[in-house]
Amino acid sequence: MSNNNRIGELLVREKLISLAQLRQAQEEQSRSGQNLNYALAKLGYVSDQEITNFLSQQYKVPTINLDEYEIDPEILKLVSKEQCDRHRVIPVSRAGNSLIVAMADPTNLHAIDDLKFLTSYNIQPVIAGEAAILGAIERYYSQGPSYEEVMQGFDEEDIDFTGEEDDLNLFELEKASEDAPVIRLVNMILLNAIKKGASDIHVEPYEKKLRVRYRIDGVLVEEMTPPLKLKNAISSRLKIMSQLDIAERRLPQDGRIKLKLGKGREMDFRVSVLPTIWGEKIVLRLLDKGNLQLDMTKLGFDLGPLEDFMWAIHQPWGMVLVTGPTGSGKTTTLYSALSELNKPAHNISTAEDPVEYNLHGINQVQMHEDIGLNFAAALRAFLRQDPDILMVGEIRDFETAEIAVKASLTGHMVLSTLHTNDAPATISRLLNMGVEPFLITASVNLVLAQRLARKICNDCKQPLTVEAQVLKDIGFTIEQIQNAKLMKGVGCRTCNGTGYKGRVALYEVMRFTENLKEMVLQGASSAELKAAAIKGGMSSLRMSGNRKICDGVTTTEEILRVTMSD
Repeated sequence: MSNNNRIGELLVREKLISLAQLRQAQEEQSRSGQNLNYALAKLGYVSDQEITNFLSQQYKVPTINLDEYEIDPEILKLVSKEQCDRHRVIPVSRAGNSLIVAMADPTNLHAIDDLKFLTSYNIQPVIAGEAAILGAIERYYSQGPSYEEVMQGFDEEDIDFTGEEDDLNLFELEKASEDAPVIRLVNMILLNAIKKGASDIHVEPYEKKLRVRYRIDGVLVEEMTPPLKLKNAISSRLKIMSQLDIAERRLPQDGRIKLKLGKGREMDFRVSVLPTIWGEKIVLRLLDKGNLQLDMTKLGFDLGPLEDFMWAIHQPWGMVLVTGPTGSGKTTTLYSALSELNKPAHNISTAEDPVEYNLHGINQVQMHEDIGLNFAAALRAFLRQDPDILMVGEIRDFETAEIAVKASLTGHMVLSTLHTNDAPATISRLLNMGVEPFLITASVNLVLAQRLARKICNDCKQPLTVEAQVLKDIGFTIEQIQNAKLMKGVGCRTCNGTGYKGRVALYEVMRFTENLKEMVLQGASSAELKAAAIKGGMSSLRMSGNRKICDGVTTTEEILRVTMSD
C-alpha cells in the first residue's frame, strides 16, 4: 500500500473525511499528478493545516510554519531546487550531523534516503503543508538578483533616455519599459514585497529622488531609491503589466497585475496610478488569497465578543456593521463572516469596490461608478434576486444606507462597513446620513470596530519591566498590572530589526441591546452610548489592546499608536 493511500485511509478512519471524498480526491490526484493531501485540500474536504496537524499527531513528528520561519541561505545550498521539487521538501536548519527537512509526507522513505545520500546528513523530518512547501521553494530558490546586481545592468547612458516631461512620446516610453534591467528591477520590487510580507508597495517620484517603500505590518519602510531618471520607465512597465494606458499621464488610473508563483499560488496586485507634480505615484496593494485567514477563531477575537459576533451574523435578518480605518482588516472580517454563512441553503450576493478575493459559492459584483453601477444600484438589483444574505462594501451615503436598512427589515441579513473611529460612533454616523433613529434601532444587530496592531517577534522576544503607574495611566486594572507578562522585541533578522512580526486584530464588539436602542431613541450622544456599552460588558479597543499587552502579544507603544484612550 502506498503512503498516500495509507494516509487517506487513516483520515477516513478518524472521520476527518468520508470514503466518497477520499475516492474523489484519489481521482483528482490521478488526473493532476499531485499529492493526495494537496488534492484533498484543493477540493475543500480538509484544510492543509488540518492534514498537517493530523500527520503530526499520527507520526509524532513536529510541525513547522514556513511563513514565519526564515531559512538560512547556507542551508538551502545543501539541497538543489530540483530535489526539493521532486520530493516536495525543503531544508530548514541543521543540528549537529542532522539536517531538518520540512516534508508534506514524513513517511516518504524514498525522499529521506535520497536526501541522506545527497547531503551525507541524517535527515530529521518536520511536517508542513504541501502548498506551504511549494510556496517556500518558489520564494527561496527563485529569488531574483539583488538591487545592487540589477543596477549593475545600467550604464549612465542607458539611464538618460528621456528629456523633459513634455518631450516624452509613446515610443520612448514603451522602449524604456522593455529594457531588460528595468524589467528585472520591477520584478525584484514585486517579489521582494511578497517575500517580506508587505501589504502595499509605494513607488514615489519627488523633485530630486525616486523612492520605493513597503508597508510591512501596517508601517511604511523605505526599501530602495532607484535613480530618478528611471521613474518613467518603472511607471510605464507597471502600467503595461496592469494593462493601463501608458500614454495617459494626467489622470488617475486603476488596474490589476496577476502573478503566478510556482504551482498553485497566485498573487494579485491592485494598482493605483496618481499623477503628482513630479510624476506618477504608483501604489500596489498585495492580495494573497493563500494567506487569507477565514477562520474566525484565529483572527484575534476574545471568546465573549466572538460569541456575540457569531450570534449576530446567524440571525435571520438585521444588519451587522464593521467599522475602522483603511487597512484595519475589515474586509477579512467580512469575508470570514461570509465564509461562515456560505452554505448551499443560502443565496449570498456582495457589492464590492473592488472585489479583492474570489469566494466560491458567493455572487460577487464589481462596482462601476462610471456606468451607474454603485452600491445603491447593486443593492436594488440584489433584492430582485431572491437573496438571503447581502454584503455591501461600504455605506457611503443616505441612499445606500436607506436601502440597506430596508433590506434588513424585510427578512435579509445585511453586512457592511463604515469609516468611523469606534463602534458607538457608527450609530451617530447613520443618524448624520439621515437615517431615522427608529429604523436604526429596528435594523442594527451589532457593530464591530477593529484595528490591527503589530505582534512582538517570537524570535527576539524578551521580558520587559514597566512601572505600574505607566500601566495604570493607559487603562490597566490592578489585577492586570499584577498578572501582566510584558514583552518586547529587541530586533533580529526575522523581523528586519523592528522587533515586530505579523499583526493581531483588536476588536470592540457592541451588541445592540434594548437599553442602547432606547438611548438612541432618546437622542443619546456617542460618548453616552459608549459608556453604557462598556458598563454592559463591551470591551473597548484600548481594553482589548491592553489584554494583548498582558498576554505578551504586543507592546504598550503599539497599542497607544493604534487606539485612543477611553
